[in-house]
Amino acid sequence: METFVGILAIIFGILGIIGSIAPALPGPPLSWLGMLVLYIWGGGTNAAGDPMSTRFLLVWLGIVVAVSILDYVVPAYFTKLTGGSKYAGWGAVAGLFIGLVYPPVGMILGAVLGAFVAELLFAGKSPGTSVKSALGAFLGFVFGTGLKLTCCAVMLFYLVAYAF
Repeated sequence: METFVGILAIIFGILGIIGSIAPALPGPPLSWLGMLVLYIWGGGTNAAGDPMSTRFLLVWLGIVVAVSILDYVVPAYFTKLTGGSKYAGWGAVAGLFIGLVYPPVGMILGAVLGAFVAELLFAGKSPGTSVKSALGAFLGFVFGTGLKLTCCAVMLFYLVAYAF
C-alpha cells in the first residue's frame, strides 16, 4: 500500500510540473496534493528517517498559495516595470485569459498583444512604447512560469525523498 501511495504522490508531482506549463492543470496545487496524499496515507520518511511534519506541509501550502497568486500578478507588475500603464497591466491579464483557448502560445501572445493593444487604445501611447510594455508582459509571463516550475520541481524532489 505504501508503494502505491508513493507512486500516486509522485504522479501528482509530475502532473504539477506539467501543469506549470499547461494552463488546464493547476501546477503547484497538484504537487502539494501529492505531498498531502503522502502525509495522510503514505507515512513517508526522508533518508534520515524523519517523517513529514505538519509544519512542513503547511509551509509548503503557504508557498503554493503565494506562487499561485503571484502567477497572476507578476505579468502586470513586469508590464508596469517596463513603463506600461495600468491599462497595459489589465490588457496583459485579459489577453492571458483570452489566450487560454490556445495554450501555451495563445497565453503568451495574448498577454503580449493585450498589453500592446491596451497601451495603444486606452493609454494613447506610441507604438514603440507599447511594444516595450508588451515585452514587459512577456517577461512577467516567463518569470511566473519559472516560479511555478521551480516550486513544483522542489516539491517533486521532496515527494521522491519522502516516498522511497
